[in-house]
Amino acid sequence: MIAVSILNRLIMAAITLFGVAVIVFVLLRVVPGDPIAMMISPGASPADIAALRAHYGLDASLATQFWLWLKSVLIGDFGTSISLKRDVLSLLGERLPATLELAFAALVLAVLLGGSVAIIGTLARRTIFEPVIDSLNGLFLAVPDFVWALALVLVLGVLFPLFPLSGRIDPSIDAQFATPFYLIESLVTFRFGIFADICAHMVMPVLALGLPLAAIIARVLKAALSEAMVQDYILLAKLKGMSELRLVLQEALRNAVGPTIALTGVQFTFLIGGTVIVERIFAYPGIGNMAIDAVINRDLPLIQGLVLVFGALFILVNLAVDLLVAAFNPRLAHG
Repeated sequence: MIAVSILNRLIMAAITLFGVAVIVFVLLRVVPGDPIAMMISPGASPADIAALRAHYGLDASLATQFWLWLKSVLIGDFGTSISLKRDVLSLLGERLPATLELAFAALVLAVLLGGSVAIIGTLARRTIFEPVIDSLNGLFLAVPDFVWALALVLVLGVLFPLFPLSGRIDPSIDAQFATPFYLIESLVTFRFGIFADICAHMVMPVLALGLPLAAIIARVLKAALSEAMVQDYILLAKLKGMSELRLVLQEALRNAVGPTIALTGVQFTFLIGGTVIVERIFAYPGIGNMAIDAVINRDLPLIQGLVLVFGALFILVNLAVDLLVAAFNPRLAHG
């Protein structure tokens, strides 16, 4: 049953990606602006312009361009970046790991912080501390990630310069990496000095991305825990002498975590999209920062590759979330 469900979702994922590719391909070619005009020098002849347009395949009809591009994508050729003059797939391979490390670090922070606040809020229900916790959580919920980023730059980067303001690693560090996953590789190879420097560069972007998500997790999980705490099985466990903390962690949390996982997965896809602005603010070399440059330069092959990557990430995250929810809810796994 689960294998069939995964297969159906993968088929739907392929159809969805195809639809996204069609929409983006068409929109990029109907909006104003010519990428070739941005590349040529003022004294270029019409023959030079025509040759450059033919080189990037922009002289054919829209249907022909899409068919040629789709055939190339299916064999792993995403084309050549117009602005960077490099293979799009290699550019994505270099930048995507940086964004993934940033997003997963923010997710871990959000889950730990949001889960802790939800549990503390549940333990403090019907006390004077509950409205204080809810108010603070609402404040964190109202502030978007880019505002957190600007505030962190001002406080932790300018007023109290505790962390680096930009980049992924200190340029003065002469480090050779075998993979683009710098954080993971530096940890598993026991280069703790480099690992600490990478972490220091990630602190502010991770906080900017993770704090709003933590507030969402805290609100949803606390509501689910509060609902679970009035169920009959909780009352029965309380009559048996189980402590309040044990009731929350051992009984209520197990049944309240399912809806929270589902919402967290949806919000995590938004978090990946949110890296576009946050990476720009901190000059972090991920695909979000590269996406802004690609749009500014009207780099059609690079934009198309980025959109497909974002679409694939969203689909894979949603599939993983569905499997996790089914794992925590046996009725869904067998339904």
